[in-house]
Amino acid sequence: MSNENAGRVLSLDLLRGIVMVIMALDHIRDFVHQGTYFNDPTNLATTTPALFFTRWITHFCAPVFVFLAGTAAFLYSVRKQTTAQTARFLLTRGAWLLIIDATIVNLGITFDIHYSLRILQVIWAIGISMICLSGLIYLPKKVLLALGLLIVAGHNLLDGIRFQGKSPFEIGWYILHQPQLLTLSPDSMILVAYPVLPWIGVMALGYVFGTLYGPAVEAPKRKTLLWKLGLSAIGLFVLLRAFNLYGESNHWAPQNTAVFSVLSFFNTSKYPPSLIYLLMTIGPAMLFLSWAEDRFKRPQNFFSTIGRVPFFYYILHFYLAHLIGVVGVMYAGLPWTYSILSAQSFITPDPKLLNYGYSLPLTYAAWALVIVIMYPLCRWYDRYKRNNRDKWWLSYL
Repeated sequence: MSNENAGRVLSLDLLRGIVMVIMALDHIRDFVHQGTYFNDPTNLATTTPALFFTRWITHFCAPVFVFLAGTAAFLYSVRKQTTAQTARFLLTRGAWLLIIDATIVNLGITFDIHYSLRILQVIWAIGISMICLSGLIYLPKKVLLALGLLIVAGHNLLDGIRFQGKSPFEIGWYILHQPQLLTLSPDSMILVAYPVLPWIGVMALGYVFGTLYGPAVEAPKRKTLLWKLGLSAIGLFVLLRAFNLYGESNHWAPQNTAVFSVLSFFNTSKYPPSLIYLLMTIGPAMLFLSWAEDRFKRPQNFFSTIGRVPFFYYILHFYLAHLIGVVGVMYAGLPWTYSILSAQSFITPDPKLLNYGYSLPLTYAAWALVIVIMYPLCRWYDRYKRNNRDKWWLSYL
């Protein structure tokens, strides 16, 4: 490993980069695809296999991103002398992410300078999870592992608890486990898209998972453990899902065709992420890490470059995807303001948008354009970070 990449784990950067690239597909689809403002791509009554897959493949992004954020936190702790230093970093970075999510990220998603619609999504969930992890890392690893497993495996027991009010207790519940649109006024809404409880569990497990990349675990043993963990997760997914036993409120059922029966089987819940959803996504990720161990030697390959600067990529790609959406709206003969996602437009989209949008092949072409533009920017920023390791504030970006 070269000095400029000391301390990096190439397979982790590679996986992170892959999911970041895939993530852009989902977001560009949000802004340019036909009917995106009115149709759910996982609705089996209206979707197509190609559209369903376009959405389904992006399901890997949030779980892997949050899980690896926990792993990165552990690897950061290895470089520090005390647990207190790691806890302080997690606390401050988590708080920083909350600020960035409420301002810069939200503006990139909505283009609404009035912030009438505030969306609490994945960066928000990571920020809260980091703040919680800053305290949880004082627990013994076995206790933290047990707690993470308890949260991830047990949170679906809470699915039946539903509220609709606005009391402090009910709002607290929305933040923890129930997605909810809170209408504060006709021009002020908050969408809790990522309830944080299961994500706290995912990050805690990712932190413990990081011990596999510590100095005490040799590469051959790690490969074997990753293979076993991945297969076990996938096997448990198939077992629980096949018989609708537990861990998913959206049960699968045979459909009119074999293809749609398969789609039903893989149509799992993301908001909040069910146990089945997490097994379906993190299991294959572990198999990939086992396969990628020592397979790639060049640290500056395409995906790992992006994977080393995920936060930089995340923020910029939203603005770029949304700008492409603005161009798409204007090309369709509509005012560019139709691309602004305000509180009112979120609840009642303009009927003129019913016919707005482009085909799936053009959506994929727009996705490719985003990646082509983003890669040199990520390469520049990655080089800048490596050449300026003395700048402490870069660890927050």
